[in-house]
Amino acid sequence: MTQQVRVRFAPSPTGHLHIGGARAALFNYLYARNQNGKFIVRIEDTDQARNVEAATEKLLESLKWLGIDWDESVDVGGPFAPYKSMERLDIYTQYVNQLIKEGKAYHCYMTTEELEAEREAQRARGETPKYSGRDRHLTEDQRKAYEAEGRKPVIRFLVPESQEITVDDEVRGRVTFESDGIGDFVIVRQDGVPTYNFAVVIDDHLMKISHVIRGEEHLSNAPRQILLYDAFGWEPPKFAHASLILNEDRQKMSKRDETIIQFVEQYRDLGYLPEAIVNFIALLGWSPGGEEELLTKDDLISQFSLDRVIKAPAVFDTQKLAWMNNQYMKDADKDRVVWLALPHLKKAGRLPEMMSEEQKEWAYHLITLHQEKLNCGADIIGLTELFFKESITYNEEAKQILSGEQVPEVLTAFMTKVDELTEFTAEEIKKAVKAVQKETGHKGKQLFMPIRVAVSGQVHGPDLMQTIELLGRSVVKKRVEDVLHL
Repeated sequence: MTQQVRVRFAPSPTGHLHIGGARAALFNYLYARNQNGKFIVRIEDTDQARNVEAATEKLLESLKWLGIDWDESVDVGGPFAPYKSMERLDIYTQYVNQLIKEGKAYHCYMTTEELEAEREAQRARGETPKYSGRDRHLTEDQRKAYEAEGRKPVIRFLVPESQEITVDDEVRGRVTFESDGIGDFVIVRQDGVPTYNFAVVIDDHLMKISHVIRGEEHLSNAPRQILLYDAFGWEPPKFAHASLILNEDRQKMSKRDETIIQFVEQYRDLGYLPEAIVNFIALLGWSPGGEEELLTKDDLISQFSLDRVIKAPAVFDTQKLAWMNNQYMKDADKDRVVWLALPHLKKAGRLPEMMSEEQKEWAYHLITLHQEKLNCGADIIGLTELFFKESITYNEEAKQILSGEQVPEVLTAFMTKVDELTEFTAEEIKKAVKAVQKETGHKGKQLFMPIRVAVSGQVHGPDLMQTIELLGRSVVKKRVEDVLHL
């Protein structure tokens, strides 16, 4: 292909950026950058009833957060502006009029009730419901009569009969549809606003879109769009329909499915890293060349190709996402991890909104102590619970450890050494524990486990000496005393 690659992501401004939409945007972006092409973000806002105020800005913000940039859009302009459907109504009107003039589209005056009655009759006969074509050849008198009744028409595209429509899909191969199963579809609603299937064809053609990369759920739109391309005598773009995204029960993911967090903004608010989300989404229906799964954006750009987009449905594995984000969190700059986690401690009321320098330093060490275990910023709440408890409830495993015969001796010696410390730092606490070992003769698990369990209530956890320092002398003493008085 000598034509420059030009791809687009064209969301409707009906809410937050969904994972499925994010994948579509990402695949288009990666392909454009791999092919030295152009990536366009266009807003399909013809469905006025579903549009949400400020949704466009939120969609663009979410894309920017993911690290996806674009060459043309509503915010940066471009040679094919405007990039919002409702600002292109005059353009669509020209092409609607052309189809009507050529006898390829017509006004339809059927009411909602008439259409439903028609569909019910078709179902009763065991037929697939579709528009019958009743108003295809209305006379001028019939049109005037309908309009005299106050009826407002839609405009329908006249679908050719007995025609095979072929979609040569870059992912799915050749897919064929029969025109007789489609029925004359609406291209302009009663309010004069074109439907998605019409507007998208006009926009893609005029904006010289070379490839339409989108989810499999749009495959059923392709034959209607190809019919429109044919009607205008235009060459359609190449289509590539990525597989469905399934939930962990291998069912089609619904926006009402609460088992999965589905919107990009939610992941941002939970303290996920955008590069991890991009990495994870890229692997939903696309396979890299090798076995490596942790891929930077540059890696993804260099490796992305449509022939590695997979036909089989992609399963949204929440555990894999948690694992992947954890890998990125481990390697992230400490300041960045603190920035992701700290708001969650404040929101939970564990730290004040306005913090002193001493509190900031304490919080910094608390969060970085748990960095290795963070799957996302919000995890800091559960991981640090012991630092904000008045008292600890010991589980059976902890009680078993605390019942050891050496425990009173170890904890009593430890209490003495804690009292003697002039500086309550991890380094000095480590020396104190070594002194307990020398004094009591207990070492290894016999020494460390009783201290860990007594002060934290946990059998496993981060560095013990840093944990003790962050708990503070008074808390540590109280917890050890409580255990000794059990």
